Amino acid sequence: MSMLRNCVLGVAMASSVAVAGAALTAEDYCNLTLNKPAGVVTPTPLPDGVSYAALSENGRSIDSYSYKTGKKTGTIFSLDAQKGDVKIDRIDGFSIAAGGRKVMIWNDKTKIYRNSFTAQYYVLDTMRGTLQRVSDQGAQRGATISHDGRMVAYMRDNNIYISNLDYGTDNAITKDGKLNEIINGIPDWAYEEEFGMLTAMRWSADDNTLAYIRFDESKVPVYKFDTYKSFCEENPLSDPYPGSYSYKYPLAGYPNSTVSVHAYNLDTRSTKTMDLDLTGAYVPCMDFDGEGRNLMVMVLNRDQNDLKVYRVNPGSTVARQVYAERSDAWLSPSAYQMVDYGVKSFVIGSEKSGYRHLYEYDYNGNQLKAVTKGNWNVTDYYGQDPRTGIYYVQTTELGAINRNVAAVDRTGKVSLLNKVAGTEDAWFSEGCQYYLRSYSTAQQPPVYTICDNKGRRLVEIENNAEYAANYSSAPVKEFLQVPNAEGAMMDAYVIKPSNFDASKKYPLLMYQYNGPDSQEVRNRWRMEGIYYLAQQGYVVACVDGRGTGNRTREWSTCVYRRLGQYETADQLAGAKWFAAQSYVDPDRTACFGWSYGGYMTLMEMGDTNSIFKAGVAMAPVADWRWYDSIYTERYMSTPQQNPSGYNDASAMNRTQNLKGRLLIMSGTSDDNVHFYNTLKYSSKLFNEGTVFDMMALTGFEHSLPLCNARANLFIKIADFLDKNLR
Repeated sequence: MSMLRNCVLGVAMASSVAVAGAALTAEDYCNLTLNKPAGVVTPTPLPDGVSYAALSENGRSIDSYSYKTGKKTGTIFSLDAQKGDVKIDRIDGFSIAAGGRKVMIWNDKTKIYRNSFTAQYYVLDTMRGTLQRVSDQGAQRGATISHDGRMVAYMRDNNIYISNLDYGTDNAITKDGKLNEIINGIPDWAYEEEFGMLTAMRWSADDNTLAYIRFDESKVPVYKFDTYKSFCEENPLSDPYPGSYSYKYPLAGYPNSTVSVHAYNLDTRSTKTMDLDLTGAYVPCMDFDGEGRNLMVMVLNRDQNDLKVYRVNPGSTVARQVYAERSDAWLSPSAYQMVDYGVKSFVIGSEKSGYRHLYEYDYNGNQLKAVTKGNWNVTDYYGQDPRTGIYYVQTTELGAINRNVAAVDRTGKVSLLNKVAGTEDAWFSEGCQYYLRSYSTAQQPPVYTICDNKGRRLVEIENNAEYAANYSSAPVKEFLQVPNAEGAMMDAYVIKPSNFDASKKYPLLMYQYNGPDSQEVRNRWRMEGIYYLAQQGYVVACVDGRGTGNRTREWSTCVYRRLGQYETADQLAGAKWFAAQSYVDPDRTACFGWSYGGYMTLMEMGDTNSIFKAGVAMAPVADWRWYDSIYTERYMSTPQQNPSGYNDASAMNRTQNLKGRLLIMSGTSDDNVHFYNTLKYSSKLFNEGTVFDMMALTGFEHSLPLCNARANLFIKIADFLDKNLR
């Protein structure tokens, strides 16, 4: 996930959301724009290795900067100094090609799903200072520019087009694209949501071959729901009849898209299908190797516990397996998607040792070495210095709640570039000589500096001092460990009210997510609505029980095919531990979660051992048969393979045990966890005569990103808790 960035490198911008010392409001804590610290525009490394490009603060120019000084060194493109016949009025994003001689720019974005969009694309010739429109036949999606900057491949109307900028041609290379049936070069909803894929097109190094994945979703059932305008939108009463939304969404156990991998040769204008057995399989990653000649295709079985990597000749279509891994539980995308294809070898992540580490293989399939090893996890891979061979990674070496940037030499020696508790993130330059460092803790908002590859800080970009002062009166997050249901220690945090008095007893709110491989207990800055609830007089606590990530693989995968069982037991154990503390009133306890955390709320409230007097479930999954196939089957297999596991994991089968007061909420336009879950669950409660509270958030999606929805949500939660716990 990317953070909101609202200033360019080299130009600090304070984010003043409240007057220091003044009472903080729900909006201060919850507004996704106002409560963010000042950030930086993610740098786009330039080929020279010593400079980068970034969009200006006002969004009107693309400028170049020096890594060494952080200062602006030039302007690559400006809306105020455009040349030629084609001119644009805004810049939404850009990418660099042809060694910096060409820049692809896009604007007029229209959102599709969580991260995908259509846009108008242009290519800038930096030598001439002129723009060319990629296509004037309609908006484009997933555009990717060739290495030489002369061509752009994109998708429109489910077909792939190649725009040749030299000749002014714009031709379709596929003809079979059709809405809700065939998608060429762009992933379906499930691939985007669960594999993070936004485009499925890749250029070879010589730009003579365009490889792509074709998705046949004709057998995937259509999901439909009514849409209603919210008062967050313009003209909220302009829909006397509700609208409708439909898209292909594979539920657990239902047909997925059938995929195939193809290569289009620009010289012969012919397309070949790669010789791969993809029956019932996923292709979560596809790229060219380090030479840019052969395709590297990952093939994952539907159970997501058997991964193979093939090196495929796009001319002959012959595929040769170069890597394989099989597990008794799921294989995590967070591991195998850490892959980097070099000229003679490639690096890939695996949890086969019990921890997530990097391994290097040659293209004959031989393991050359374990790049990293130890009782900790690699959480990101940044790349390798081509001169020294040093690898740069992010690790949990200082504990699961921390993240540190580290250098790993050829012998496997790990050196933390800054040995400090907290969370470091890095964006490295081309060649790994410099990096932008972001550092924060639970008490320290992000500080941005440019460092060399030894970790030495060269220039400070933003320290968020003014922003930190605004939150000086906010409650403080404290870290600790508490026992789970089996006595093993769980990472935990507690947030006490700002005016905490140890002689008093406070109501307890257990906040959770606890989905597989997730992690809530982190030593990082994250100002959010639970701080507002603590400010209102609640002790807010959170534990990462079994199933969560970045401990051992055994800790995570013990929930395999039995979601909700161990997690519920551990959450209740954590709640009982906190309820036994001298500053907590054990008769006033509640739980709250969103998405998977909402599911956990339903499971806990319906558990026969529940201690909760109240619970808040936001956008919950009520039964895993009603969630998407890729995510659900990764952890549960299909309902046909694991019927008893699905029955035991269903919150619908626990409604008769619900004794505390429940507030269940969901957005009516949620395309991720559908409103259907909330409707079915609440209907069963009503039919059983249970009194509960429910709120439909009209027109909103899963994360409530618009208007002041999150602040209003937490005001509602505080009101509900006050009525049921005071």
